[in-house]
Amino acid sequence: MTSTSAQRAGLAAVLSVALLAAACTQEQQNKFSREIQNWTGTNGVLEVYAGDKVVRRFLRIDKISTALGTDDNTPRAYRYGYGVLDENLNMQADPGEKKVYFEISDYTNAVFFENPR
Repeated sequence: MTSTSAQRAGLAAVLSVALLAAACTQEQQNKFSREIQNWTGTNGVLEVYAGDKVVRRFLRIDKISTALGTDDNTPRAYRYGYGVLDENLNMQADPGEKKVYFEISDYTNAVFFENPR
């Protein structure tokens, strides 16, 4: 294969992947993105708000998953995961603060982000 042929083949492969990704629904793209994040690891933080005040914070979250129905396999209106409950809201997992299971509704005022520290 000549250099030009190899370049064309490479370009064709890249374009094929790009077209495949563009054809995916937003949810499929999100799932793919989550799979990459889960593989590389994250240090997520979930903050739950009551009005403009943070009332709960969970640290060291790998992922937040969407619950699926047992029989119909359709997404449910809540998310779940595991994280350290930051009881004193100081953005640190202090001694005595334990990893817990949590669920949040689609209607919960919450922000999920990667810990900048």
